[in-house]
Amino acid sequence: GKAYSMAEQTLKQVLDQMNRAVASIEQALDARAEQDGNYAEAEEEVQRLNSDRSRLAQELDNSESRSERLTSANKEVSRRLVTAMETIRAVLDR
Repeated sequence: GKAYSMAEQTLKQVLDQMNRAVASIEQALDARAEQDGNYAEAEEEVQRLNSDRSRLAQELDNSESRSERLTSANKEVSRRLVTAMETIRAVLDR
């Protein structure tokens, strides 16, 4: 539980940082574009950042759904243990 939420927290922080970075780069590009039209290299960098960002967002979604699956698996195991213990108790009580 804890490891996943920490990983999710870290990913969220990284995504936030990337969002801010992309925003500031885009602002800088807009300012540059007014001065000169030559910013193809920077444009490629923004595209790279955007693809990294969407990859990270995907990983975050995956880690959250994995965490949900683990939670429901834990509940299922707990439920089975309770059932098994009740069955054993019933047998012992005979």
